[in-house]
Amino acid sequence: MVKSDNITWHQSQVSKAERQALNHHKSVVLWFTGLSGSGKSTIAKAVEKALFDQQVGSYVLDGDNMRFGLNKNLGFSAEDREENIRRIGEVAKLFVDAGVITLTAFISPYRADRDKVRANLEVDEFIEVFVDTPLEVL
Repeated sequence: MVKSDNITWHQSQVSKAERQALNHHKSVVLWFTGLSGSGKSTIAKAVEKALFDQQVGSYVLDGDNMRFGLNKNLGFSAEDREENIRRIGEVAKLFVDAGVITLTAFISPYRADRDKVRANLEVDEFIEVFVDTPLEVL
């Protein structure tokens, strides 16, 4: 729901393709999903460090960190979880446009929410990684 109708999208003078060429890599979203305590953040941070060591531009959007700022007004109801993922998807899309490999670490339990983020990106820009950790390890 858009609350303002007097806004205009301002196109950049630098394209995503030009940023990717400058960075020497494609920008994508690696979307880590799984239960709480499954290791999503740990894996995302390890991948980020490995990419950094190879001089590849990347950044982790972590579920807990996002709730300290951008999403601090959201709880854990189904509606708030949906809005949480929607906002993260919008931020991730901006990072992809900036030419950055974006790693996200969110429980994101609803496939429909992840599919909305996926649909907001180009076909090959969303890679979902389910961190399948046994309950006894969580």
